[in-house]
Amino acid sequence: MPTFRELATAAYCPRKSYYRRQDATDVEVPPEVKTKRDLAFAYPRLLEADLSEEPIAVTPTQFRSRLSRVKASLDAWDGLVDPAGRDVLLEGRDCRGIAHKVLEEPVAPSLVFTGAPPETGVWEPQSVRLVAAALALAYEREREIPVAFAEYPVHGIVRRVPLSAHRRATYRSALRTLETLDGPPPRVANQNKCESCEYREECGVRTRSLRSLL
Repeated sequence: MPTFRELATAAYCPRKSYYRRQDATDVEVPPEVKTKRDLAFAYPRLLEADLSEEPIAVTPTQFRSRLSRVKASLDAWDGLVDPAGRDVLLEGRDCRGIAHKVLEEPVAPSLVFTGAPPETGVWEPQSVRLVAAALALAYEREREIPVAFAEYPVHGIVRRVPLSAHRRATYRSALRTLETLDGPPPRVANQNKCESCEYREECGVRTRSLRSLL
């Protein structure tokens, strides 16, 4: 049964999924990622604290302003601050994985991302991961879960993500990719994705730096 992370990778680059499956090694969360993720469990303190030593990606003023807007506008604020479950293993019908938070009002999973969000919404691999978590929680609770939450704590941003038909279709496409993955898929057209990929040498893709292009 695929994990949420594997589904997100398949949505990002099916070829990377193939090499990661061949590698079959556990991936440890780097300490700096854990430190950034911990911000999502300290929102009340961060609204009042000196932020000069915190690993935020914006100015303290921007951070507090953004987080204050989340507090004022999001009905799930209390659940995000004090979730019913933390780092919960969810076992769905088609996939499994960890939800960083499970809320009860409304019932929904929340995933914490330490990178930067897009201008609106969430990145496609993150969308797939959120849908996977919501469907797994729905399977466990035997009820529909119509939304999930995406947290970007280093930016002070939290987004409510409805499980739209388009998001569900993208999730099912990633699931089919993993189910039929018996050899290296074609390389992705957008080779910007390859620059930071740990499998670029095995993949054989040629990447060139800006210096070489000039």
